[in-house]
Amino acid sequence: MHYQIKKPDELTETEIQNILKLWNISAWNTMTSKDFRDFFIQSEFHLLLDSMEEIRALIRLNFDFVLEISGKKYHFAEAVGLVSAEKDRGYGKKLVYYFIENSVQRNRDVIGFCVSELRIFYEKCQIPILYNKAKEIQEKNGSDWMDSEDDDILIFNASEERKAILNHLDSTNKAYLIQ
Repeated sequence: MHYQIKKPDELTETEIQNILKLWNISAWNTMTSKDFRDFFIQSEFHLLLDSMEEIRALIRLNFDFVLEISGKKYHFAEAVGLVSAEKDRGYGKKLVYYFIENSVQRNRDVIGFCVSELRIFYEKCQIPILYNKAKEIQEKNGSDWMDSEDDDILIFNASEERKAILNHLDSTNKAYLIQ
């Protein structure tokens, strides 16, 4: 197994098709490689590959992620789309380890989100979790703001100041996802 990071334009056609297959999102099933590269231009892909260069696990790092909190904008990298090719093989956990190490080395503030049912996985990976804080993030839906569908904020790497800001989110101190 080895860890690799690729930008969208560095992914092969086969890798793109494998990523789409692993994600299994019906709206993206017909996406061409060009569409994929254009759609994820502000991302990079963190991959765990086996000796045959097959993707065993992946995480997408989204650089187009800004939260507005108390009138101030905070740029984070968002970890999203973590998936493993096979369950209970340790691929996801191993990739998360490499991913955190890379985030720390690059001194990048990286957060992610999860629903409560997935907490146990992230707890096993020893990811700091801000429980039930994702519900305090508002996302634009047409002309309305609505609560995030996620429950928790995952801290892959962030300064103490930013962790504290996120930890202080509540019903009177909401964050707004600015896109």
